[in-house]
Amino acid sequence: MSEVLGPAFCGLAGDVIRHGHTHYDLAGGRGSLKSSTVSLLVPLILLQHPDAHALVLRKVANTIRDSVYSQYCWALEKLGMAGMWEARLSPMELIYRPTGQRIMFRGADDPMKLKSIKAPFGYIAVTHFEEKDQFAGRAEIDTILQSTMRGGELFWNFESYNPPLSRDNWANLDSQKQREDRLCHRSTYLQAPPEWLGPQFLDEAEHKKRTDEREYRHTYLGEAVGAGADVFEKLEVRTIADDELVRFDRIFQGVDWGWFPDQYAFLRTAYDRAHEKIFLVDELYVNKMSNAQTGAWIRSKGYMDYPITCDSAEPKSIDDYRGMGLPARGASKGPGSVDYGFKWLQGRTLVIDPARTPRAHKEIVSYEYERDREGNVISGYPDKNDHAISALRYAYEGLFNRRGTSA
Repeated sequence: MSEVLGPAFCGLAGDVIRHGHTHYDLAGGRGSLKSSTVSLLVPLILLQHPDAHALVLRKVANTIRDSVYSQYCWALEKLGMAGMWEARLSPMELIYRPTGQRIMFRGADDPMKLKSIKAPFGYIAVTHFEEKDQFAGRAEIDTILQSTMRGGELFWNFESYNPPLSRDNWANLDSQKQREDRLCHRSTYLQAPPEWLGPQFLDEAEHKKRTDEREYRHTYLGEAVGAGADVFEKLEVRTIADDELVRFDRIFQGVDWGWFPDQYAFLRTAYDRAHEKIFLVDELYVNKMSNAQTGAWIRSKGYMDYPITCDSAEPKSIDDYRGMGLPARGASKGPGSVDYGFKWLQGRTLVIDPARTPRAHKEIVSYEYERDREGNVISGYPDKNDHAISALRYAYEGLFNRRGTSA
């Protein structure tokens, strides 16, 4: 394994062999070795567990033979054990001769056939979803897993893919959801031994880097660089540790009133002016909660320590907050304030932890300029699905309206 496994995957391989997790999310650009790594690890899992079988899936069945099936045959050759496996094409399977264990290859374009898959003995312990983003969504993958993850004690599920261009693609968003039994791994061709990729591959990558940096970042570095219509492009989606926040003493809070179907949104944020970064700290994003209830939540969190700038369209609600001892004030607004506020926010990096502010995260990464029938981007900011964004804009109104402050 030390001769065929990419250095970037040594830690992941150890975790897999120890069964440190059940789910493994492997994302990376072209030449990152993610798919070859899975094809090397799956046969080793089967050798360790004689009652285990594997199921390798792609969304469309007719893409399997020239992709994952060939990849697994390559892996068996690299491991020096190709002669111990029988390769079948109908049905497409690799059978380990000493035990009869199988690596089965199927397409997900016929769900009924997947439900009927049975192992000749033991159980299907390993699943591998290649090109995860081509599946219809998390629900489709979970439905398949509900059929396969049964009849045994230990399971391994691998999901490998090149991150789609758009940040709000379901596969990109899914990889950001935290769950204790999943390990997410990211890799690029820069971590692979150059001699494995060859000079032509490296030349193509360098050419793309010189001529089209955005495409290079997406194709070779596996970055979701957006689809050209993202309102907020300067995003840093990651875990924000508590000790990171104590360094900041500039706290800004905002409220966008709502009841139903519009949501009420409260945001608490921290501003790092030296690096022009806004950290989203906490949120309340709800329907059908009274001013007394939302105000009580704010008080319970101790968020009366800094002013709360609210949508001035509801002065009575602001008075309710003040009556509760909350430092609420109305936003000034005025002609051009919405566009200028957006422009100011777009010039700063928004640091978002999906675990702290999940609804604000979903809003911000999904917020795009609208398009006309020909697909051209329409100028102006969409007035929908923007409650947390409005709260963020109100929070910083006092700052970007100051004389001498520029967007």
